[in-house]
Amino acid sequence: MTTERTAPAGKRTHIGRRLLPARVAPANLIERLALPGAWLALVIVFGALRPTEFLTAGNFESIFGSQAVLVVLTCGLLIPLTAGDYDLSITGTLMLSQMMLGVLQAQHGWALSTVIPLCLATGAVVGSVNGALVMVFGIDPFIVTLGTGTFLQGIVLWISNSMSFSGISTDLVNVVVVDRFLGIPLEFYYGLGLCAVLWYLFEFTAMGRRLLFVGRGRDVARLSGLRVGRLRWGALVASGVISAAAGILYAGTTGSADPTSGSSYLLPAFAAAFLGATTIAPGRFNPWGSFVAVYFLVTGITGLSLLGVRSFTQDLFYGGALVIAVTLSQLARSRAAHESGPRGTS
Repeated sequence: MTTERTAPAGKRTHIGRRLLPARVAPANLIERLALPGAWLALVIVFGALRPTEFLTAGNFESIFGSQAVLVVLTCGLLIPLTAGDYDLSITGTLMLSQMMLGVLQAQHGWALSTVIPLCLATGAVVGSVNGALVMVFGIDPFIVTLGTGTFLQGIVLWISNSMSFSGISTDLVNVVVVDRFLGIPLEFYYGLGLCAVLWYLFEFTAMGRRLLFVGRGRDVARLSGLRVGRLRWGALVASGVISAAAGILYAGTTGSADPTSGSSYLLPAFAAAFLGATTIAPGRFNPWGSFVAVYFLVTGITGLSLLGVRSFTQDLFYGGALVIAVTLSQLARSRAAHESGPRGTS
């Protein structure tokens, strides 16, 4: 005779090797949907205040089509964050990848089929160096990636001679911003697709579960037989590759390579990652939460701009959002850890 064990609302139950969600309590459902609800509220408020400017197809096409680089960059950041590490070199990698396209393709005429794989390989090298310094020498990843990112910015200024380069191939520009589907540039769908891939990785693969396990408790993960160092190293390599892809997307978006503009993405990426950890799957860094967070933030900034608020609002909005998001994310993670305390398995 077998018996069934029912988990309390909001908990999770183990079935074999799978971790399946149990019934979600109303309070938890509200928390999961709070940020999407706030995003909808922003749309309603700004739509009511500026209907002829905000509620237009062109404005929404601009909102959705302008943030693909940030979505991709944030997705790259999510992987080491899930494993419990920071990667502050993401914008340095983005700028280096973008500048390689500007120098090699726009200035020297190299083919995109050669430069793009070279950019991605460079991102992998950056991630490998970060991983080696963290794993082999035991240096804090915050310090390592901060130094690496600054070093990469120096390389970008050196190889560009502090100059911008225009003339990125129209083959790249076309498939990023010129070609559209439903009126929205294709780059939006690249970011959407990457979010779907990461969601599948985190939710339905052993690799994703191992990364989450490592991020929740490295000592326990190590005692459980996981190769913690290899997983953390691999997360930094993946972050480097995706950051380089964001640089390629950035070059296709602007049609040029600028040695400094990419650095402005660092704060928004962290704000989106931590704010995203408060929604959809509260307490966990998750791609759909970050996707919503990116567009929630840009909707707020766009609406405030239409209201005539001065340009420094963007820094106030992103900085304030990051502080609030980190606080709420930490509270959500603490509660999730408490709720997933010792319990039986069936």
